[in-house]
Amino acid sequence: MCGIAGEIRFDGQPADLAAVTRMTGLQAARGPDGEGLYESGPVAFGHRRLKIIDLSERGAQPMQDAALGLVVVFNGCIYNYPELRRELSGMGYSFSSHSDTEVILKAYHAWGKHCVERFNGMFAFAVHEAASGHVFVARDRLGIKPFYYSESPARLRFASTLPALMATLDGAPEVDPVALHHYMSFHSVVPAPRTILAGIRKLPPATRLTLHPDGRREQETWWEPRYGHGDTVASFEELRERVLDTLDRAVQRRMIADVPVGVLLSGGLDSSLVVGLLARNGASGLNTFTVGFESAGGEAGNEYPYSDLVAREFGTVHHKIEVGSDQLVERLPDCFAAMSEPMVSHDNIGFFLLSQEVARHVKVVQSGQGADEVFGGYFWYPPLLGSRTPVDDYAGVFFDRGHDEMAEALEPGLIGEDHSREFVRRHFEAAAAGLAVDKALHLDTTVMLVDDPVKRVDNMTMAAGLEARVPFLDYELVELAANVPPEMKVGSGGKYILKEAARAVIPAAVIDRPKGYFPVPELKYLSGRVLEMVRDALTSRRARERGLFRAGYVERLLADPGGHLTPLKGSKLWQLASLEIWLQTQGA
Repeated sequence: MCGIAGEIRFDGQPADLAAVTRMTGLQAARGPDGEGLYESGPVAFGHRRLKIIDLSERGAQPMQDAALGLVVVFNGCIYNYPELRRELSGMGYSFSSHSDTEVILKAYHAWGKHCVERFNGMFAFAVHEAASGHVFVARDRLGIKPFYYSESPARLRFASTLPALMATLDGAPEVDPVALHHYMSFHSVVPAPRTILAGIRKLPPATRLTLHPDGRREQETWWEPRYGHGDTVASFEELRERVLDTLDRAVQRRMIADVPVGVLLSGGLDSSLVVGLLARNGASGLNTFTVGFESAGGEAGNEYPYSDLVAREFGTVHHKIEVGSDQLVERLPDCFAAMSEPMVSHDNIGFFLLSQEVARHVKVVQSGQGADEVFGGYFWYPPLLGSRTPVDDYAGVFFDRGHDEMAEALEPGLIGEDHSREFVRRHFEAAAAGLAVDKALHLDTTVMLVDDPVKRVDNMTMAAGLEARVPFLDYELVELAANVPPEMKVGSGGKYILKEAARAVIPAAVIDRPKGYFPVPELKYLSGRVLEMVRDALTSRRARERGLFRAGYVERLLADPGGHLTPLKGSKLWQLASLEIWLQTQGA
């Protein structure tokens, strides 16, 4: 797990190594264990290293193979790299390290762009071919690892974080109006390739890109989950066992490391199941971690009773991190600085503070993110089971604002079309899914999941130099779940088949509990110092000069801070403030 950066020139000029060095330095938190640079004419790469596999300097990056004429910078982990290494050795390739990075180099030489189809893992990487001058770029199937870029006719620059890339631009970029519409409507999700800032893009998940020396590019999507195309004759019992076995393999794969691996244990079904499967396979002395906040608005700020139950059941070394109001307010600016894009979810600060503490104990953790999208755990899925108007029904339960309210919230020049609804319509039409609920699951797995929960986990853990692994996004499990009949997923309040599979592993009290989340009540029922921060940001001179939000709309939300909630029970006021605070923090 690392931070990568680079520049590729198309105009015959040498790459700007100073710009790459600056981007690399700004990603130091992602890789506190080492740094490296590479330049060759029009191409320059930079790398910050977090040592997880092959702790020696033989695993350092950028990694060069002079015999093959290849150089790579890589962020992520290839979990099946030992098997691929054995296969490549049988083909005559020799290895000088024990790293998964070197396996990427040999695999690319052996199989070209199709190497990514053989990888089981999370990754974003770039390979430079010295002989041809081509640069090959790829991102993993579920977009677990980020890849941001900016481009012009003369060059393309890339980085693992948007702020690192932004620091090399000429002038401050403006907010993209279409992305703003998505942020305000599509639950703060800005689908790839857009970001909230015009001129900065992100490579979509499961995308590979070949850049030619003259600037020509070849880009394609190389994987997509297909819904409703599986074994329709398998019984519920057979599918339940296949789900548990496939998840078990995914969890065991993610233990591969040359350092200890812990688990982020919220006390919910998903993370508890990860702990239970590890314990069932003999893991002992497992470090588990959970975080809690002060209560507010009559809502509890922790889930300690459930995480304690799981920790006792499986004998883990359990760490509880308690966050008071003062600490929450003091660290919010650091949390916003860690965001590659503005994110509204209340548990950003939870992940941020938890990661800071966890990194004192371990360098790798497993996390339960993704299960709700993959196995239909959210409340908006059941109403779509018989839907004949899927776009309208999905928007009605998921969108934070309709287009009419958008006109009340944004300045007139920023409104335009109903971009978010149109995006959902196009995606539903193109999705490899027939039923309305499957279309929603496809959208949430390939778009919403990538640019909300997954991005949140990457940003907040990597800000502490901590690698997070997400077994529920193992592509084999995602493909299997896509072909489980939807009623077996969304039934009984959601994740039905996963809950029934879990009964063989974890206590029923955890499975049958009400659905929970990382609760941070103070960011939902805004008051005190948090409300002061929100008010200061939205009424500041910079906010007025930026001219995104109508003053009357802001005043209406400020007059009743806890009274304006989205259909997903998020604070509309916090959503506006999160964007403005992020823009001010990043100097946009």
